[in-house]
Amino acid sequence: MSGPSAKALVLDFGGVISRTLFETHDLSEAALGLPPGTLTWRGPFDPETDALWQAMQADHITEREYWMARTRSVGKLVGEEWNDMQTFVQRARGADVQAVIRPEAIASVHQAKAAGCKLAVLSNELDLFYGASFRERLPLLQLFDVIIDATYTGILKPDRRAYEMCAEALCVAPADCVFVDDQSRNVLGAMRLGWQTVQFDVTHPAESYQRALKLLGL
Repeated sequence: MSGPSAKALVLDFGGVISRTLFETHDLSEAALGLPPGTLTWRGPFDPETDALWQAMQADHITEREYWMARTRSVGKLVGEEWNDMQTFVQRARGADVQAVIRPEAIASVHQAKAAGCKLAVLSNELDLFYGASFRERLPLLQLFDVIIDATYTGILKPDRRAYEMCAEALCVAPADCVFVDDQSRNVLGAMRLGWQTVQFDVTHPAESYQRALKLLGL
């Protein structure tokens, strides 16, 4: 097999590397002491029943605003006032961080790394939502050459500067980047700069990773 046709795999974190909170309601309910079936919002898995998700997809609210609304509502369910996403994620997921990482992500990252591809995370909310302690307990992230997190840069995808910062840090041309994200606006932002892209389908993660690996020539 010939070498990779692209030089870098750039992944979003939430939804792409990690399973979405929509997929782990059972884990969240158990961790928070809520009765099974309490959490009913399903985002992309049942958009017709999630008005907030529809509003985000229509650009009426941002992704951060969506998750802050969910954070506050879940906090109320447990009788507390939650004002930051870290509280939600750490309470719902902190016990076993590995349980929420997609096995498809682990396999694909290792395959790309073994083929000599550079690896980057380009996230709008990695430490803002998950907390640095969550990230530090994920051995998978140690394989990445670059982590660009808007928690610190203040530059949110699809701002072109986020992609430019990532490509510069990787020392690769835009055309040599394969970018994977579950939000169409972020994928379009990368496409405008000449990146190769995969719109990640959270309902079919294996197929999405296969498409990314194919673009890498793997």
